[in-house]
Amino acid sequence: MTQTPLVIDAAFDSGNIEVLSIDGTVARLAIRRDAHSQFFQWFHFRVAGAAGRAIELRLTGLASAAYPGGWQNYRAAYSEDRRFWGRAETEYDPALEGGTLIIRHRPAGDMGWFAYFAPYSWERHQDLVARSALQPGVVHRVLGHSLEGRSIDCLTLGEGPRTVWLYARQHPGETMAEWWMEGALALLTDPADPHGRALRQACTFHLVPNANPDGSVRGHLRTNAAGVNLNREWHAPSPERSPEVLAIRSAMDATGVDFAIDVHGDEAIPHVFLAGFEGIPSWREEQGAAYRRYRAILERRTPDFQTRRGYPEARPGSANLTMSTNQVAERYGAVAMTLEMPFKDNDDLPDPAQGWSPERSALLARACMESLHEWLQG
Repeated sequence: MTQTPLVIDAAFDSGNIEVLSIDGTVARLAIRRDAHSQFFQWFHFRVAGAAGRAIELRLTGLASAAYPGGWQNYRAAYSEDRRFWGRAETEYDPALEGGTLIIRHRPAGDMGWFAYFAPYSWERHQDLVARSALQPGVVHRVLGHSLEGRSIDCLTLGEGPRTVWLYARQHPGETMAEWWMEGALALLTDPADPHGRALRQACTFHLVPNANPDGSVRGHLRTNAAGVNLNREWHAPSPERSPEVLAIRSAMDATGVDFAIDVHGDEAIPHVFLAGFEGIPSWREEQGAAYRRYRAILERRTPDFQTRRGYPEARPGSANLTMSTNQVAERYGAVAMTLEMPFKDNDDLPDPAQGWSPERSALLARACMESLHEWLQG
């Protein structure tokens, strides 16, 4: 009996793959670059006709990806129901076809989805915004629109004097950031959660779950529809290049900012960590001390977070003000930070089944919000 050939496609929300060849159960593939950009690393595609067959997917040319160090000890995410995302057997061969990621899997059903990390679709974003906006005390507003006309959604809640901004997915391929947002909103909108109630009394929150919707739908790793890295636009955003940042920063100008978290994912470092604003021109020791105190609280409250590994601190006066955390700290005197989660696993608490996952991203958000409540007591 002749077996049905494999069919591989990515013509859907956040899909990204190019099929070079298929020979039986072995496929040679390539990742499409972000439009008008050299960045590439995000992939998301479907394989059909694979039921019970040991398939081998070879993603080639990866030595020139945005972060080649991200492929070592990485395992691809896969799902057969698009709800639970596990990890497939994966190895990286830097000498094969310009650097090749080899994914091996035997799907139980006819179809399997493979991605760099569990996707967070634009449709799920709509559900998140709709569900959250219906909660008592939540106000939804559109801060502006992306280059392709998609809304920059913002959810505002709480009546306290401290102004808190939480925003995610400036880099669209870092989908763990919106899974984190889902966890944060679940806590903050839950009328029975004591931390949520206390935080709503102490703070006014502004949450932007997806700051780069065009890149998200297009299957980009790092840029918007014009190939612009939004987290290098915060010094001078423009309607032509970065209306997404312009909309968010203009809203921040109107409210001010006391505390901010810009939520991201890191391709290479297998840990959860924070990056601060050391090196801004207006650096104040009390501002830095407040950031370090929050970091210490979070480390104590969750074993998924650590402070030993991360990015090097900027030297005095050398902060890059095109980046949001530095710009927000400088512009508003805020305690601002960039939260980084791994695409791989958290080596401090490895999970063989899922690695770092949507579920852990949401749980980390709860820990971050609980830590904020404790931080405010100081």
